[in-house]
Amino acid sequence: MSSDLISLKVLIVMRSASERELLRQGAGLATVPAEVVEADGAANAKALLAGAGIDLVLLDAGLPAADKAIVCAAARAAGGKPFIVGIGREGELADVDGRVNKPATADEAQATVDCCIRTRIPARVLVVDDSPTMRAIVRKILTASKFPLEIVEVDEGIKALKQLKEGSFDIVFLDYNMPGLNGFETLSELRREHPHVVAVMISSTDKEDFADQARQAGAAAFLKKPFFPADIDAVLYRYYQIEAPPRAR
Repeated sequence: MSSDLISLKVLIVMRSASERELLRQGAGLATVPAEVVEADGAANAKALLAGAGIDLVLLDAGLPAADKAIVCAAARAAGGKPFIVGIGREGELADVDGRVNKPATADEAQATVDCCIRTRIPARVLVVDDSPTMRAIVRKILTASKFPLEIVEVDEGIKALKQLKEGSFDIVFLDYNMPGLNGFETLSELRREHPHVVAVMISSTDKEDFADQARQAGAAAFLKKPFFPADIDAVLYRYYQIEAPPRAR
């Protein structure tokens, strides 16, 4: 993931001035530059969303339900379709894209804002599978994701390692059963050369301990074929370190 020359516009919608200031401080310390605007309620937020350029909305979970609905509707109608993250646990959040705990310190605020900002920075994803049909399925699911993803496909392990060597990737979806290097052999080399990359092993195997073997080999997750869009969504939400809304779990 690259943050070079990226700047985002963040709308903080919180009732409490001190909580808005804490999140503003967190944004000031974030690893990606962010322009911050603030609103203390739905009316101000709606007016700001009517303008151009909001990329991310940090929405107070403790606002009245009607106010949260107004903010979410305005964000959905806004140009650019900003990502909405509910902040806190105080109430229901029916139409957000993700949810995080409310920070209590400046360090927590920085970590929270950094986490939320990452959802707007394109991640590079490598799909490795010898089946064109399976690659097409994974690509279709990834393309429909709420997260901005740059997707590259290859059909075997040697090509995957070449892609990893020549370019920066964040996530690899890696089939186990492939000609040449199998998934574990490819994963072993990936872990040695690119330890920061998140690897997701895919297989149709019925072996009961296969998921544990994949994780012990260094995979962050295991998906058994056939899988569903929600399964890949779960992997992406874990990667971005935010909680999925109920409908996306």
